[in-house]
Amino acid sequence: MSQVQPLVEPELTPLSVVAPRKRGRLHIPGWLSLLLANPKSRFGLLVIAFMIVVAVIAPWISVSNPTDFNILATRQAPSWHHLFGTTDQGSDIFSQVVLGTRRSLILGAAAAVIATALATTLGILGAYSGGIVDEVVNFLTNVFLVIPTIPLLIVISGYLKARGMMTMILVLGLTLWAFEARILRGQALTLKNRDFVQAAKVAGESTWRIVFGELMPNMISRIAAAFVLVFYIALLVDAGLEFLGLGDTTHVSWGMVLYWAQTNSTVLQGEWWPFLFPGLALVLTVVALVFLLAGIDEVSNPRLRNVKRSK
Repeated sequence: MSQVQPLVEPELTPLSVVAPRKRGRLHIPGWLSLLLANPKSRFGLLVIAFMIVVAVIAPWISVSNPTDFNILATRQAPSWHHLFGTTDQGSDIFSQVVLGTRRSLILGAAAAVIATALATTLGILGAYSGGIVDEVVNFLTNVFLVIPTIPLLIVISGYLKARGMMTMILVLGLTLWAFEARILRGQALTLKNRDFVQAAKVAGESTWRIVFGELMPNMISRIAAAFVLVFYIALLVDAGLEFLGLGDTTHVSWGMVLYWAQTNSTVLQGEWWPFLFPGLALVLTVVALVFLLAGIDEVSNPRLRNVKRSK
């Protein structure tokens, strides 16, 4: 007779060995966590995020075409039908402000990208290379620092035939890079003799590889601060130029709304709303960028962090 084989129970794996399933969590980058932990930068980020959302959904929340004229609804004060009132030609100011948010943010961000890219590349490259390259970069920086920016922009905008958004972006981006290039050059001079840079030189790395792979990552906080600084300066300068009538009058932006309000003398006629709401949008955005800049400075500066902890 064949013997019955005893049943062998399978070995059970302990629960501690089985890797538990982790639920998917939203991963927040470390730099964003630091900025959100700082009250100043958190306020700035929330306001800027709100402005971006308004710019994205602007075509769906605007009640009418901002350039349309409505003779039956001229010079109306803010109401449920027109939240921000109307102009002397019947245009809805709420639609002008929300649609102008898109153009103003795109213009400021694009000008800041151009200026920051020029300042970062020229400043770091000149500091690291030295010699004739540093002298040329230093000369160009000094020239643009001596020339007053606002009068130069007024002259350039006055002689240009096309005053579209791309023209304003190029004018602002090519004239607002000098002061940040000087700051980034000074910081790069303090880093060029560090051990990691010398090790990259010994390893035979190229100049561009050292500049963009070694120096720039260690200056990312200062570069981000430069971007934010140029961003809100570009917003203010663009609004100022448009207020003086040196912008594109065929498009809607915060500066152009203020320009038409000033041209039509709305304040003298007792109409405060064409000035108030676009001015508030501009001020709120600039204040948010200033708070974001202060938060970046506190997060990236160990001295400010230590002072805050001691307090």
